[in-house]
This record gives sequence, C-alpha cells and structure tokens, in this order.
Amino acid sequence: MWKLKVADGGNDPYIYSTNDFVGRHIFEFDAEAGTPEERAEVEEARLNFYNNRYQVKPSSDLLWRLQFLKEKNFKQTIPPVKVEDGEEITYEKATASLRISVHFLSAMQASDGHWPAENAGPLFFLPPLVMCTYIIGHLNTVFPAEHRKEILRYIYYLLKYNPSADFLELKSSSIFCFPAKSI
Repeated sequence: MWKLKVADGGNDPYIYSTNDFVGRHIFEFDAEAGTPEERAEVEEARLNFYNNRYQVKPSSDLLWRLQFLKEKNFKQTIPPVKVEDGEEITYEKATASLRISVHFLSAMQASDGHWPAENAGPLFFLPPLVMCTYIIGHLNTVFPAEHRKEILRYIYYLLKYNPSADFLELKSSSIFCFPAKSI
C-alpha cells in the first residue's frame, strides 16, 4: 500500500535540504502496510476515480486524504448547514459553514504545516522517461514493480477508448503526453 511521507529526506546522500525537508512529501510503497479494510477502501477510491475520470480529471488526492483522515481519527462533529433556494444566509449559518471547513482543512494539514497535494504538471515528462528507460533496457532497474504498476495505471487513465476508430487515444486535455501517443 502507498503511504505518504511528509518532511522526510530518506537516507539518500544526494538529497540535501536547508529547511529539514519542510514541504516535501513523497509516496512510498510498503507491501505490509494497511489492514484488508484499508486496502479495500483504497481500491474502492481507485475504482471510483476510474469510473469518473472523464468528469473529474485530477485524482482529488484521495489516497492521502484517506491516510490523513484515518491517522487523525477525523470525525466531522459539526452538523452540516442547509440553505434552501431563496433563503437568506445568516451570520450563524456562514459561521457554521466556515467552522466545518476549518475543521476539515486542519485535519488535512501535514505535520510540517503544509497541505500535500497532487502536482501533475511535471508528469508530462513521465511517458517519454518510461519509453527511454525501456528502450535502453533499464526500465526494471529504474522503476520497481509497484512503481511500474502505478505509472501504467496513470498513463492508462489518461487514455480514452474511441469505439469508432477501435483504439485508445489520449484525452484532449493531455497534450503534453503526446509522446505516449506517438510511439
């Protein structure tokens, strides 16, 4: 199971930080992590993302949200606020809504004070990197098995099936992943 590590530089002598890795967060795979219920919850979140990937493009950071809420034993104790159509929003309802939001966001805050989040911007480099390491014969050296599995899942989720052409094509929003389509 993938676990988010916050403000951890690991044991790599080539990684250096002047601020003790504050703001750095990475996912690390641990085959022994999680209970069967937690693993089922992660698979359910993945399936939900897969089924809705054309409506909601980013992952909504579901894996770290699940991890943080479970680690902090988060329970939303403030009752939800209902505002009907045409109803005036009162100070009390606005304040209650703000408290709900602050309560949730404080549970999502990492131990170093940051809010980890997906940054898919640099991932347009991923397909060419995978292709190059495959071509030179070092794919299995550079990427462990679980990393390869997640990379394939990521690239596959960028694809959509075109039944008229009977092939997979990249979504129009994935212009930077053109190399994956070209090869």
